[in-house]
Amino acid sequence: MALIVQKYGGTSVGTVEKIENVAERLIAAKKEGHDVVVAVSAMSGETNRLVEMAHQISDKPDPREYDVLVSTGEQVTIALLAMALKQRGYDARSYTGSQVHILTDSAHTKARILDIDEANIRADLDKGRVVIVAGFQGKDEHGNITTLGRGGSDTTAVALAAALKADECQIYTDVDGVYTTDPRVVPDARRLEKITFEEMLEMASLGSKVLQIRSVEFAGKYNVKLRVLSSFVDGPGTLITFEEDNMEQAAISGIAFNRDEAKLTILGVPDQPGVAYNILGSIGEANIEVDMIIQNVGDDGTTDFTFTVHRNDYQHALDILNNTAKELNAREVVGDNAIVKISLVGVGMRSHAGIASQMFKALADEGINIRMISTSEIKISVVIDEKYLELGVRALHSAFGLDEPKD
Repeated sequence: MALIVQKYGGTSVGTVEKIENVAERLIAAKKEGHDVVVAVSAMSGETNRLVEMAHQISDKPDPREYDVLVSTGEQVTIALLAMALKQRGYDARSYTGSQVHILTDSAHTKARILDIDEANIRADLDKGRVVIVAGFQGKDEHGNITTLGRGGSDTTAVALAAALKADECQIYTDVDGVYTTDPRVVPDARRLEKITFEEMLEMASLGSKVLQIRSVEFAGKYNVKLRVLSSFVDGPGTLITFEEDNMEQAAISGIAFNRDEAKLTILGVPDQPGVAYNILGSIGEANIEVDMIIQNVGDDGTTDFTFTVHRNDYQHALDILNNTAKELNAREVVGDNAIVKISLVGVGMRSHAGIASQMFKALADEGINIRMISTSEIKISVVIDEKYLELGVRALHSAFGLDEPKD
């Protein structure tokens, strides 16, 4: 008998009818002989409704009370799902995060899970019950309700699977797996049967929205097998697992892209020790994350320094950089918030040469100019003009043979 942890997001439990469909899926798993624990999100739109009410009262709601408020959305879902199972003759028990003793730190609105006391869950499983846990929440050492931040229900499910040493953690979403790229951009994108934790982490950090990055990190750390499945279409989904020595890896597993990019350049900065810190120190102090960095040294003893930030931070970063330019007596500051990042991801890059040149040729053949390049062991990222995003992704998808094979 396998122990399976399942997770259902907001769109999967968005109506009473959908909650009843989830109940049927849980019953099917029970009929196959599995023990089942399920983590659920609030019904779609509910958390947004609660957040909106909080902001009607205060521009900056008290973090403790904010967590008390937004954690109630999941409480509705767990109760309704337990009712649906009991109505069908299956014993079930619902728990909030604090009831099941999901212990977190005290960072309200973005807490991290420290420990889970699984005794109650195991006792219920021994009695044949389906255990339903509210995702996205826990409690700190003082008994305060905490929430885990965006995508927190994924993390709850993985943490439960790790604590219970589950055979598999199944994340049910509105897509039927992890694809080679976004099917809305490339209709011939292909669902992957398997992907490694390393690749999934890169895909998630580079813009793929299928899984919350913290849940993938957690799964990798505790060796939890993850599977991404659709709540609406039956199928095998995508298994996220460790790289196996005998796995024949394609050079590239997927293409991620991020539209939320902006680029800043400070020109004619004195080429001397400490200049990079002078430029990025104030950016970091403003809590602005920097992604790609390029520095070019000229013959005249000056350097040009370019970096990218999230597009939402563009104007703030530009203002800071203009002040820095005056202090450093730089020649000019230029910016561009109409750029995007495209990334090739694949553990197969380690054993396949020439990936970068093949990427650059595919883009050049389409007349797409590369503005920045960044590489790591299993990824190559380029910055290009925003208007070429879809063309670039399609060209690379085809160049690396990722398209769905035609019948």
